[in-house]
Amino acid sequence: MKLGSDLSGLNADANAAAFGLSIVVPVYNEAGGLQALHHRLATLSATLRQRYGLACEVVYVDDGSADATLSIARNLPANGIDVQVVSLSRNFGKEAALLAGLDHARRGAILFMDGDGQHAPELAEKLVSHWIDDGYDVVFTAKAHRDNEPRLRRTAVRGFYALINWGARTKIPEDAGDFRLLSPRAAAALKQLPERNRFFKGLATWIGFRQFRVDYEPEPRAHGLSTFSAGRLIGLSIEGLTSFSVAPLRIASLLGVLLATVAFLFGLSILWETWVSGKSVPGYPSLMVGMMTIGGVQLLMIGIVGEYIGKILSELKARPIYFVAEHSVRQSDPGAGAARSEQSAAE
Repeated sequence: MKLGSDLSGLNADANAAAFGLSIVVPVYNEAGGLQALHHRLATLSATLRQRYGLACEVVYVDDGSADATLSIARNLPANGIDVQVVSLSRNFGKEAALLAGLDHARRGAILFMDGDGQHAPELAEKLVSHWIDDGYDVVFTAKAHRDNEPRLRRTAVRGFYALINWGARTKIPEDAGDFRLLSPRAAAALKQLPERNRFFKGLATWIGFRQFRVDYEPEPRAHGLSTFSAGRLIGLSIEGLTSFSVAPLRIASLLGVLLATVAFLFGLSILWETWVSGKSVPGYPSLMVGMMTIGGVQLLMIGIVGEYIGKILSELKARPIYFVAEHSVRQSDPGAGAARSEQSAAE
């Protein structure tokens, strides 16, 4: 039984454009800006076809939207770009939507981007250039800075990356986002990772290959407000940590060693006071403080271990990560794409 995979046949230097590009866009309640985004993606497709001869498709993954996102996606025109619409049976979360797009992508290379308009399609041309012209397999974007964010959030983000990268052989770049391009062999490698508790940023880094970072400024949201509250961000952080890192377990172990050392030293001090000076240490206050401290730490450790046990249970159940309720594919009209290119050139 082979425990590795040979992807040398998908070498990034071998006529990269021939593999084509799938643009995966998870959408959740994005009805207000979906048509405008699709127009920009169609323009991008025409540009990439003209510059590299690159055939493109867009895969919209509707993650159980409660508004008109799905009905709008069904009617988006395939002008110069193939259009797939994958509708999940309910809201499974962004990680599941990314996996659904990865599974349904028909081209070799894959570009992941959000559907809220903050990931500019025009920047995608730069990512494609680093893939085709420079031979990189993973081209990921990262926020250039967080100066416009509250200090508490900036500190929390730095703490999260410091924790998840602590002791890890493969470091996740700080501030890296889901807006990234994978070459055909990088996409093939990502498809072979079978875990159900997925952390996309970590997995896309773990596969290796030649990776390149592109700093960018996110555009303002095309419409509406972000649904990621502080509580959801904390939840996602816990999911990422327990899915991709054993740092919390190491911290729990170190904390246990620290408390055991403190308890041992405290015990020595009690013996010293008793044998040398004949004084006995008052018992009740020190006993209660010690019991509450040790009890609280034990509960914390049990909670951390419980998170990992829950992940193990989820893997053992082997439930599907998502269900597709509806899937449609519309082939592009090459003539429409050429007309769009000529119109853009004229403008």
